[in-house]
Amino acid sequence: MDAGFFLFPEFETLDAAGPIEVLRMQPEYKLRYLSIGGGPVTSAQGMTVMTEKLDHFTGGILLIPGGMGTRLLVRDGSATGRIREAAELAEWCLTVCTGSALLAQTGLLDGRKATSNKMAFEWAAGTRPQVQWIRRARWVADGKFYTSSGVSAGIDMALGFLADRFGTDFSEQAARKIEYIWNRNANEDPFAENSGEQGHE
Repeated sequence: MDAGFFLFPEFETLDAAGPIEVLRMQPEYKLRYLSIGGGPVTSAQGMTVMTEKLDHFTGGILLIPGGMGTRLLVRDGSATGRIREAAELAEWCLTVCTGSALLAQTGLLDGRKATSNKMAFEWAAGTRPQVQWIRRARWVADGKFYTSSGVSAGIDMALGFLADRFGTDFSEQAARKIEYIWNRNANEDPFAENSGEQGHE
């Protein structure tokens, strides 16, 4: 199965890199890096990734990170339309941080539960009130959609996603390999009190 990571200018590096490190533990997944136009895409931290066009995505897992770049993309109807097409093709669609705001703009989260970066929660929730935004959650799974809180929460969500597919033992082993302490309770969110603050994402 393909695991496609949709990247855009000013995406948050760890939002993508954390789940990349986790999902690569499943050898059945072929990692692919995607963007609207293809070619090099640079993160907020200056890391450049060579990508292929999002139109080349034909199904599998789609992951959308967050970052300051989401602030522009949520207002780009053409971009969100293409994200919707890819998300509809995906068997599973995962978002990290304010990537949930991008997915929300497609309308695919309407009526569903979702969460986002707690320091940008009010902004994300305000972009699409039709979504059932969950303030206190490390990550949320609703159908084929998984959304997580900010940055490092994407690692917990990715491990949770693998646990749902392949069992808890698989995810525990993956966490040990990357020497990561897995926060396995999706409802335990120590950063929820930050949800009224203005963050960088």
